[in-house]
Amino acid sequence: MAAQAEMLDVEKDELKFGFIKLTDMAPLAVAYEKGYFEDEGLFVTLEPQANWKVLLDGVVTGTLDGAHMLAGQPLAATIGYGTKAHIVTPFSMDLNGNAITVSNAVWELMKPGLAVDANGLPQHPISASALKPVIEAFSAEGRPFNMGMVFPVSTHNYELRYWLAAGGINPGFYSPEDVSGQIGAEAYLSVTPPPQMPSTMEAGTIDGYSVGEPWNQAAVFKKIGVPVITDAEIWKNNPEKVFGMTAEFVEQYPNTAIAVTKALIRAAKWLDENDNANRPEAVDILSRPEYVGADAAVIANSMTGTFEFEPGDKRPVPDFNVFYRHFATYPYYSDAVWYLTQMRRWGQIAEDKPDDWYADVAKSVYRPDIYLKAAQMLVDEGKIEAADIPWDSDGYRAVTAEFIDGIAYDGHTPNAYIDSMPIGLKTGETAAAK
Repeated sequence: MAAQAEMLDVEKDELKFGFIKLTDMAPLAVAYEKGYFEDEGLFVTLEPQANWKVLLDGVVTGTLDGAHMLAGQPLAATIGYGTKAHIVTPFSMDLNGNAITVSNAVWELMKPGLAVDANGLPQHPISASALKPVIEAFSAEGRPFNMGMVFPVSTHNYELRYWLAAGGINPGFYSPEDVSGQIGAEAYLSVTPPPQMPSTMEAGTIDGYSVGEPWNQAAVFKKIGVPVITDAEIWKNNPEKVFGMTAEFVEQYPNTAIAVTKALIRAAKWLDENDNANRPEAVDILSRPEYVGADAAVIANSMTGTFEFEPGDKRPVPDFNVFYRHFATYPYYSDAVWYLTQMRRWGQIAEDKPDDWYADVAKSVYRPDIYLKAAQMLVDEGKIEAADIPWDSDGYRAVTAEFIDGIAYDGHTPNAYIDSMPIGLKTGETAAAK
């Protein structure tokens, strides 16, 4: 029998958290619906937000106490790219969960160049090099090749850029004078809010997009587009969203921050336990209008271990959404550093920074100290297993080359990593010189 926990003396018990209507907000919905917040003495209101900027502004101004955030948001805010505010995260919300979709017209132009398997289906992963003839055809007609992503510092932007560059396509650069991100671009990326992606592509404004679920599967259901690659195929088990709060909040309400983290860790465990046995119930919860509000069948397509590419081409993808396995909830410094390397690679960080700058920013934003306090309490209460937590980690994942281009990433040496990329700013370079 688990020991009865002593309740944390939370300093603030009424909390309002923001989220965007995406499948990966699931830990928040589950923590609420399963009573995990209440178990910690917290009375939480969950409130959908119109877009990522509104959500971030809500946390900065204090109208929200915390939120489901893009992993790049706390980092960008802390270094002053866009909104300036010190945001921290004690909890990583998930791994994987995104994909890149193209319109039916683009897919028909890509298909002839793709290798096929024994069943005549396209071999995965699909390289962005298959887009080169499409972009050339568009260019010959005087048309730009336009793609949507959800926010300039979103995972989706960096994954889309990574995929394009790995296929030899320049997605463009940012500079302090030109924040469009389209300097020297061969494919033009711009912001589209996630729920509007399918209709924007259907209208012909964009030719493809990078987004989280359920908005890739929605294109399949609507028969308007084809997902060509999942983010797990671009970078296996990549970190996706985080839970963000201001540094001031966690300093003022330290026990509250630990209590929130405890509830979220429990929710993540519930989402993945028993080989995803709870996913059908999670789909039911997420399909409600107060959460994601998409058709349950669309959400289930990715949340229950499969993913549909072309209509009828449904493949097993058991780790499409990971919430707890693979130490998914631990806020690794190396995850933060990777996002910072991509900001530098594409010019959002305009000039070189030494390796220790990357480490220092990561440590000021990612807070494994809060996470480990929450995790230890849950172990003591018998709610999670000690083996589920990487207690002895230095905050850096092992070096990995599980990227679509096979380039190894070591979070300890960010500048060497940046310089290893064929397309992107290197040491000493600025976007103006591109």
